[in-house]
Amino acid sequence: MSWISGPLMAFDLETTGTDVETDRIVTAAVVRLDPDGAVSGERNWLLDPGVAIPEQASAIHGISTERARAYGAPPASAVEEIAEAVAEGMRSGTPLVVMNARYDLSLLDRECRRYGVESISERLGGGTLTVIDPLVIDKHVDKYRKGKRALHALCAHYGVSLDDAHNARADAVAAGRVVRRMGEKHQLVGMMPLAELHALQVRAAAEQSVSLQAYLRRTADPAAVVEPAWPLIPRRP
Repeated sequence: MSWISGPLMAFDLETTGTDVETDRIVTAAVVRLDPDGAVSGERNWLLDPGVAIPEQASAIHGISTERARAYGAPPASAVEEIAEAVAEGMRSGTPLVVMNARYDLSLLDRECRRYGVESISERLGGGTLTVIDPLVIDKHVDKYRKGKRALHALCAHYGVSLDDAHNARADAVAAGRVVRRMGEKHQLVGMMPLAELHALQVRAAAEQSVSLQAYLRRTADPAAVVEPAWPLIPRRP
């Protein structure tokens, strides 16, 4: 049975910024989607990240420092819960959908290290994190299409509703539904065994990084470096 005909689990974070090494989780969602796209289970978190949330980040996801401090869970316990919720779904064999997995999974990995809790990889016994990333897949199957590849753009392209962008739950649900539409439209992807699809994305993400790095070096920064690893950026020594 192809992955496209079964349930999916989708994961999303909203954070204090864009640096996986230093930024923190503000909200998180883990959502289970049935084959028809209906949500059949979910967990949502609001964290007190332990640092001030920059105004630029608050303007995107709507969570202020004051709100996070007043209503957010302690970060150590929340990070433990988030990592276990993702790992639990993966242990069950449910495919994990993460839009721009390289960012969300790497930042969660660093948060686990920060608070001394087991990472997803450690919870899975050091096994591979098998992931479906709509950003990587879309760039691979439709590499010459003009326009943005952000989640809202993918939703518009694949006919998926996104009513509350940058809400972790809404983004997770939308990413899961986009991936299913991708699999239906691009049947070679939809019928591919999950392990093969994961391996394809590892190669595709590396190729995409090389291409973007070359473009940036030509047009913006001769020293630009784009991380090729996917879905986890290696930890710094």
